[in-house]
Amino acid sequence: MARPQRRVGLLFLFGLILLSGVLLRAFWLQGVQGNSLASQAASQQVATVTVPGLRGAILDRNGQELAGSEEGASIYATPYQIKDPQTESEAVAKALDADPNDVLKAITAPGGFSYVQRKVDLAHSTKVEELGLEGIGQHPDTIRTRPQGPLAGQLIGAVSEDGKGLTGLELGEDSTLHGVDGERQLVNDALGDPISLKTLTDAQDGAPVKLTIDASVQAEAEKVLAEVGATHDPVNASAIVMDTRTSQVLAMASWPPVDLDDLGNATSDQLLNLGTGYNFEPGSTFKAFTVASALESGTVSPSSSFTLPPSIQVADRVIEESHPRGTVTLGVGDILAQSSNVGSVTIGLEMGGKSFSKWINKFGFGKPTGIEYPGEEQGLVLPYDEYSGSTMGNLPIGQGISVTPIQMIQAYGALANGGILRQPQLIEKIGDQEVAPDPGKRVISPEVASEVRTMLEGVLAPGGTASEVSVPGYTLAGKTGTAQIATEDGYSESKFVASFMGIAPAQNPAVAISVIVNQPQNGYYGGEVAAPAFGELASFVLPYLGVPTE
Repeated sequence: MARPQRRVGLLFLFGLILLSGVLLRAFWLQGVQGNSLASQAASQQVATVTVPGLRGAILDRNGQELAGSEEGASIYATPYQIKDPQTESEAVAKALDADPNDVLKAITAPGGFSYVQRKVDLAHSTKVEELGLEGIGQHPDTIRTRPQGPLAGQLIGAVSEDGKGLTGLELGEDSTLHGVDGERQLVNDALGDPISLKTLTDAQDGAPVKLTIDASVQAEAEKVLAEVGATHDPVNASAIVMDTRTSQVLAMASWPPVDLDDLGNATSDQLLNLGTGYNFEPGSTFKAFTVASALESGTVSPSSSFTLPPSIQVADRVIEESHPRGTVTLGVGDILAQSSNVGSVTIGLEMGGKSFSKWINKFGFGKPTGIEYPGEEQGLVLPYDEYSGSTMGNLPIGQGISVTPIQMIQAYGALANGGILRQPQLIEKIGDQEVAPDPGKRVISPEVASEVRTMLEGVLAPGGTASEVSVPGYTLAGKTGTAQIATEDGYSESKFVASFMGIAPAQNPAVAISVIVNQPQNGYYGGEVAAPAFGELASFVLPYLGVPTE
């Protein structure tokens, strides 16, 4: 009997040990690791999904979207879960209308996560979801849309894949345009199927930014620049159209265009908004300010005339005309119309360097205009205490000074509106807040402004440097420029910036237009390269704005 009882005792002891182990295990799991395990279980059943806020729209002055946003998705892969990469890559590629090789590369990438394609529209993302493939997932995203295509690409600027502004207005107004992401809680059952969706925080869309740009005028400016590009094959070209009655910018175009949806192949130069970011020597277009300053300061009068030799020497520099001539007598208006270098330098010397330096500053050169655009360049103006003996042989003809197109349009705007220098306006409304226009400050009298415009009419009259440009029904005023590009070895004999600054109509101005062409081929004079583009733009803009004929 002892042996059976002993066996029973051993079995009881063994059972007791097992029971104790189970109890200890239960205590350990519930008492010690309970919170941790519960958290892990919850994390396997509950997921937090980020819901991106839509980026605010960029609108033209008429409310047309230049850039907008829509809901989309980004498709990703967890490569280690994919059993048949070749088959799945072909299926996903078909759903996305993508290259199967690119998809295969993404889903076989090393690591536990890789993007297959970002910024996919909902129609394509739905096709991927319907495949039900293990290892292929997606999360909500937003897509930046451009209803007007590449229109105003450099001006609007680029956005990163994470929805942040990189360049242009997208960067400058990012705090307004950028939305606030929300969160949703997704609960799945044991099989991984969703059983509930709860909003934790609502997504907030970014606010819109309304520009002064007119999409139709912008499109015309880009079309004209494309024609210049096809004819003259320059490095780049720009055009600005400004309503001189309000100083609102109606168009700011750059050529060549840029594809904002292919940033990988875009250079920084291609993304540059030339209107605010291109520094150049203005050449003869600057002569209008030489004359305006001399008239306002009383150095000359509209009836003043000068006997001008073929050339003039200033210190160690000899200034000649663009075309050889003998000694002539020219009035101030003729000096502008014929773009006389000798005449402009003569007027500048009459003023003196100290006075001329002050007038350069008064017209806004050497500092940013303050237009609502990030990274605006300010040009380069030599301070008076750094003038050399030959400086006044350069400045009156627009050499030895660097400007931007927006500075030039601002200054010509003062000639057009009766002498008030105003900050050009690019943004009309930020969210619900109207942007107040700059009241400006007077730099010259209305009389002098009118006198200079009358003289600039001669540029487009017979004998002027842009005599072949006209717009039926309107009198035009403007100035050609043909500036040699400065190099380390001095001014180039083969590289030029051709430009034209124009005002229309001449005596009751509505618009100022700039056309700047960098290193054109097949001709390089401002009168043959830039002036015709001004005429074409003016012939569209004046009737479009309803400006009455004269």
